Amino acid sequence: MPSRVLILSASVGGGHLRAAEAVELAIKEIAPDVIVKNVDVLAYSNSFFRMLYRTGYFLLVNRAPALFGALYDYMDRPRKHAPSFGDQTRILFERINMRRFIKLLHEEAWDVIIHTHYLSAEITAALRRSGKFTVPHCIITTDFDTHRIWMAEPCEYYFTENEEGALHLRCFGVSGERIKATGVPIHPVFSKPLDRAACMAFQEIAGDRPVVLQLAGGFGLGPVEAMFNALLSIETPIELVVVAGRNEKAKRSLEAVKPPHRHKVKVIGFTSRIHELMAAADIVVSKPGGLTVSEVLACGAALAVVNPIPGQESRNSDFLLENGAAVKINNVATAAHKLEALIRDRTRLENIRRNAKRLGRPMAAFEVARLAIDLAAACGDCQRNAL
Repeated sequence: MPSRVLILSASVGGGHLRAAEAVELAIKEIAPDVIVKNVDVLAYSNSFFRMLYRTGYFLLVNRAPALFGALYDYMDRPRKHAPSFGDQTRILFERINMRRFIKLLHEEAWDVIIHTHYLSAEITAALRRSGKFTVPHCIITTDFDTHRIWMAEPCEYYFTENEEGALHLRCFGVSGERIKATGVPIHPVFSKPLDRAACMAFQEIAGDRPVVLQLAGGFGLGPVEAMFNALLSIETPIELVVVAGRNEKAKRSLEAVKPPHRHKVKVIGFTSRIHELMAAADIVVSKPGGLTVSEVLACGAALAVVNPIPGQESRNSDFLLENGAAVKINNVATAAHKLEALIRDRTRLENIRRNAKRLGRPMAAFEVARLAIDLAAACGDCQRNAL
């Protein structure tokens, strides 16, 4: 009988969903017979909770980032024992509003559950602590620093981006053998060697000058335009590629700008071939979300980190800067100056790209998939032996 794997994410930003998709595709590639169900858990909550959860997060990070950062740090305090009263109250509120999700957990015989968001993980762990659920589960942290909120005991495996994140969990009392520093799972397309020249040719990038890739995801129209104009003010000739994603308003606005003759500029909308653009780029200008950063590192491009929000993005930024894989742009007014200096110092740029490539974990999805498949098989064997 084939193993049954349930992958759970939450549509709060795109990174958690992309990590879930990456693991799903890796499992299907390694073990096509395994039955995989990939679910956005917020689709199994009531409309009030879904609105509150999504709106509350985006309202905080966009309108009150300092408050979000303070809450993020406050909730990251060490706790080695049972969940605190605050944790228990929050989880109870979640369980009340996510009864359909709890029903989903029980309605099929799963062999293993994989989480790419802590919401489903802490509810699942609470059910296991109460003795109302027994299926083993694994948690994938999707940033470069492991926050305490990801700790949901009992749990068979935690998958962290790096050893520092693993150490953080051990400080919270998680035993080391259950923590695997696999990297953040990214789409399997990143696991295959990418020929830069071929990617340039396919994307119609000349490659006769430094290639700068601006990713507009996570920005409003105003910041996208401001950064675009800042990049156009760079004196050294560059080839600038802007990915506006599904923001059609931003795409039309940028296309209307007449760039200086010294630059080659291309503005595109949503693309399923972002890996080719990242492989072609010398520098990627982006917000430092965990999945985007992981994809860029896998391609070995230098990162120009733009205005990270306090919390997970600022910690991702810290990790990149500490490891020499990025430069940081705190103010769009300094963007041209910083990138001009980097482009002109070819040795420094290549060192940053080399450091980025060293940090990349393109096989992370397959490492997670193999361990999860083995755990599912072991669980299935135990259940069959018990019959």
